[in-house]
Amino acid sequence: MTEPRIAVLLPCYNEEAAIAQTVAGFRAALPSATIYVYDNNSKDRTVEVARAAGAVVRSERMQGKGNVVRRMFADIDADVYVMADGDATYDAEAAPQLVRRLIDEQLDMVVGSRVTQQDAAYRRGHVMGNKLLTGMLAQLFGRSFTDILSGYRVFSRRFVKSFPVLSGGFEIETEISVHALELRMPVGEVETRYFARPEGSASKLSTYSDGFRILNTIVTLYRIERPLLFFGAIGGLLALLALALGIPLAITYYHTHLVPRLPTAIMATGLIILAALCFFAGLILDTVVRGRREVRRLAYLGHPAPGERYP
Repeated sequence: MTEPRIAVLLPCYNEEAAIAQTVAGFRAALPSATIYVYDNNSKDRTVEVARAAGAVVRSERMQGKGNVVRRMFADIDADVYVMADGDATYDAEAAPQLVRRLIDEQLDMVVGSRVTQQDAAYRRGHVMGNKLLTGMLAQLFGRSFTDILSGYRVFSRRFVKSFPVLSGGFEIETEISVHALELRMPVGEVETRYFARPEGSASKLSTYSDGFRILNTIVTLYRIERPLLFFGAIGGLLALLALALGIPLAITYYHTHLVPRLPTAIMATGLIILAALCFFAGLILDTVVRGRREVRRLAYLGHPAPGERYP
């Protein structure tokens, strides 16, 4: 069996102060890997610095990390993909351990779960938001990871080539996690050190606006992947409201054979109809989702498992 082709993917935007250190760290940790830096419209010298550091530099004009990941996954052909932000916050020395675990255990994704003692590296607002979103994902999809927002991940070829990438921004990590959970892929986590950014590098993540976008992504993916439960819950609430309005009317009609509040009766009837429509819409969409999931599963199975064989 030949050695796997490893590609290190580093999305970045205005990371002149950190990209050379990031490239050097991954080159030392994975000497045989090809290191790709995907620049996302940087206005500083990120491109020149990355090229001088020995990386293969490419550009994506559509702004947003999700757009960069879509381009990277489409363009790069490899057996193992190591993805990390180009801001020198992730521990490059841990990369061989993540890659080895992926291959030895034939996993499709290994997440570098962030551990840090530096408040400047991992702000409290980000920590709290990550815990809330991780817990919500676990409640909605039945299982989760300890750090769904980590940008440090190692993927198999079959993961990358079966992942459609629909997100445009920082919600991409959530979409990646849901893709793995819905296809029931074998995955793992490894605790890795998380560092403060070098001087001159600033975080592009907004605690509140990006947090709400990630929350919206979780709800949207739940609606898409679990339509029967999503629309069934809405239908159940509408049915309960209809019963709350209709039972007093039914009791009155039983005793008097009159319907004194006709508008309320019409509303209760309409709510029951809406509840039934929600249920049947969820049932139909659930059938569609099962078909889509089968197609993704077949695309996933079209590639060998990590460690099986390499061309």
